[in-house]
Amino acid sequence: MRLAPSLHRIGNDIVASYLIVTPEGITLVDAGLPGMHTDLLRELDAIGRTLDDIRGVVLTHGDSDHVGFAERLRREHGVPVYVHSADADRARGGSKPKAAMGPIRLGPLLSFAAYGIRKGVRPQWLTEVNEVSDGDVLELPGSPRVVGMPGHSPGSIAVHSPAVRAVFVGDALTTRHVLTGRMGAAPAPFTDDPAEAMASLDRIAGLDAEWVLPGHGPAFHGSPAAAADAVRAAARG
Repeated sequence: MRLAPSLHRIGNDIVASYLIVTPEGITLVDAGLPGMHTDLLRELDAIGRTLDDIRGVVLTHGDSDHVGFAERLRREHGVPVYVHSADADRARGGSKPKAAMGPIRLGPLLSFAAYGIRKGVRPQWLTEVNEVSDGDVLELPGSPRVVGMPGHSPGSIAVHSPAVRAVFVGDALTTRHVLTGRMGAAPAPFTDDPAEAMASLDRIAGLDAEWVLPGHGPAFHGSPAAAADAVRAAARG
């Protein structure tokens, strides 16, 4: 799905990953669920590119519904995978704390579960990762910069690409709550430290971008500051 020139999404409002497409190659931000590999192939075919054009995968954090098919790309095509050092063990299948789920509505929960079953909810954990830190600018298409956003997980990051005027936020916020179906920018469920995640919104508020792209929910077409304000308003109820 084309969002803007050089900016594409695969998946849907339940689970999404993103492509930064440049003449020099493609950067993939997050890898969704394993079965979304088929969605990736379909999108690449639609834009006349192949898996050989992918120069790297940048993970916003190490949870299973973001690691997805990254290991397959690494193993079969030699695509390097980047993750914050604080989430490197998590991306390899290491232990993680049990986070509170919060409110639930049956319909959205079943939709989330059904999509996970269809797209392969069983994780394919990484065996090798390239660790990154806050402030790193990666030598990948779109010159993505790592913005540390701890809270959802210790190594959660946003990925800022001025080339496409976008900031990819993973689960630092959501625009479709997978457990309630609530639409609009809001705190994400399954967050390790909700207070820290809320404080981390300040890290993106000053970024120059016109797209805020979460791992779950539709694209937020507006400034990161507006998205952060909307999340805080939703948290206040």
